[in-house]
Amino acid sequence: MTYTPVIIIGAGRSGTNMLRDTLTQINGVNTWPCDEINYIWRHHNVTYPNDEFDAGLATERVKRYIRKEFDKMANAAPTTHLVEKTCANSLRVDFVYEVFPEAKYIHIIRDGRDVVESAKKRWTASLDPSYISKKLQFVPKSDLPIYGFRYLWNRVYKLASREKRLAYWGPKFNRMEQAQERYSLEQVCALQWKACVDKAEESFGNIPEEQVYTVYYEELTARPAEEIAKICDFLGIAYNNDTLESITADINNKSVGKGLQKLNESDLLESIHSITNPTLEKHGYGKEYVAKA
Repeated sequence: MTYTPVIIIGAGRSGTNMLRDTLTQINGVNTWPCDEINYIWRHHNVTYPNDEFDAGLATERVKRYIRKEFDKMANAAPTTHLVEKTCANSLRVDFVYEVFPEAKYIHIIRDGRDVVESAKKRWTASLDPSYISKKLQFVPKSDLPIYGFRYLWNRVYKLASREKRLAYWGPKFNRMEQAQERYSLEQVCALQWKACVDKAEESFGNIPEEQVYTVYYEELTARPAEEIAKICDFLGIAYNNDTLESITADINNKSVGKGLQKLNESDLLESIHSITNPTLEKHGYGKEYVAKA
């Protein structure tokens, strides 16, 4: 079966799930029955210390394995486009492109200040057995002992942590452990967002522009049907306006600015701005973001 791989790239808590779940309501657009498949992307590189893979780690064996898993999922149902979103891929776009040079890439960007507040909740979240069980079926058997140990350590760390947070969550940037020793949790979340956005943007500069589409969370949530139509045009997916209105009916922009407001109220905004400002300004975010008319 011939299909188009569609790779959604974005920092954690930037709307990647929302975008994937919306697109996969269109006939022929499919995905995995779980949140992410980082286990598949990391197979044969499972012991690498972070998620910043370079293209050299995409050996022939790695490429064969990942492409085989994509083919398997695409063949499970009629598929024209197979959508994948693993937030850690924002740190390794060069690696992903080495595996899928023919893919279409969607880069979704959200105001880093809103991301910080949302990501902080995930760093301190409780165990969700249902979430874990859905992902477990896609863990290569040979990697299970490694992930089992890491998961146990992560939970033990949370119990002992003064901040009651996990040892790690989300995309693991280079030297993240050292950052956790030096910075507050909010600042670590800011550094995580910045690394994801900056590294992805840098790598996309090396990919043909006709294969890359950038969408902003704030624009997507302000005009969902219109923005999804643009993405469908980019992907070559046929649609009608009634369908787009239906599949985007639940999308709203009520969360835009909430993280910014909470950081301001808790006097943390200045310490976050020192990290996020250069990237925010590059992408047109001001002190208060307003979706463009």
